[in-house]
Amino acid sequence: MVTSLSLPRILRVGRGAAEELGTVVAGLGLSRPLLVTDAFLVGNGAAERLTATLRAAGVQPRLFADTVPDPTTDSLTAGLAALHEHGADSVIGFGGGSPMDTAKALALLGVQGGRMRDYRAPRINLGPALPVIAVPTTAGSGSEATQFTVITDSGTDEKMLCPGPAFLPVAAVVDAALTMSMPPRLTADTGIDALTHAVEAYVSRRANPFSDGLALTAIATIGRHLRRAYADGSDEEAREAMMLAATQAGIAFSNSSVALVHGMSRPIGAHFHVAHGLSNAMLFPAVTAFSVHAAPDRYADCARALGAATTADSDATASAGLVDALRGLCHDLAVPTPHAYGIDRADWTRLTPLMAEQALASGSPANNPAVPTAGQIEELYTLVYA
Repeated sequence: MVTSLSLPRILRVGRGAAEELGTVVAGLGLSRPLLVTDAFLVGNGAAERLTATLRAAGVQPRLFADTVPDPTTDSLTAGLAALHEHGADSVIGFGGGSPMDTAKALALLGVQGGRMRDYRAPRINLGPALPVIAVPTTAGSGSEATQFTVITDSGTDEKMLCPGPAFLPVAAVVDAALTMSMPPRLTADTGIDALTHAVEAYVSRRANPFSDGLALTAIATIGRHLRRAYADGSDEEAREAMMLAATQAGIAFSNSSVALVHGMSRPIGAHFHVAHGLSNAMLFPAVTAFSVHAAPDRYADCARALGAATTADSDATASAGLVDALRGLCHDLAVPTPHAYGIDRADWTRLTPLMAEQALASGSPANNPAVPTAGQIEELYTLVYA
């Protein structure tokens, strides 16, 4: 079987890498990027420091900082206006998953126009699009190395997965120093997001030897370092390890796929405005328990990589241990249930059929080892509400 692989052309990884952003952009022959970020990174001075590195390299950036968490189609309008007014030849996504997803969407819409709905799965978007350079500030989304963006339709509250090489950054600048100020809750949510990426990439029906190696390495690294980063945000070794693992997990799932956790997670984020990593965490143990029977050997490999089992354990024992380990991790990282988070039970119940429909429509559940029916997805939503 031939596997098609896609990675950023340039990857700069390590402490201090962000200081080389200007060199990277200029080296690509680009000179007028739109720097897409958020108000927090403007307020703490990070956006200005990045802008200074660009100007020092002879690059003329324009700042767009009006991104929103879980970007919507409405939130793209002002960004498109800024992109065209600047005559941008590229887009830099600087921040967590939301600024990077926004940057990817603007890069495509700025060239092709239309509506983001036109580009959602199952369409594979080949381009054209402006070049995207990604600079992540969280260790989780992996968006700096993936060929996906996720945008919520403002009219329907559907969180749309939009795939294809058009969304793959041409360059990623991965600097763990940018994550040192992440608070514990964000560290936990983005870290579990990265772990979900790695596990789902490995158990996916689209897994391949290339993605397998990256996924298992990321799982092992996250298993050793996520609790450390959560407990002590100043732990530089843990921050470095988590940043690299998040990028590795991003490359893994971009060249394999995500599966049922992500398919079910997106509607929770869209309808209840739960951060993506947190909604993944709410689902991860239960969805894994539902799925392990269909690929016990693959889940057992994940358990051993995570440190939840040994080679002496049978696959059945190891895969069961993975479920227990995920429950323990979510407990240690104070992951709430939807009920504890404050989501109204009546609203959850009312929207469950629609969320199940939207989860299936995304295509991600079809990659799961155990492919669910709509009814089974509804049962899982009911189970995790607690």
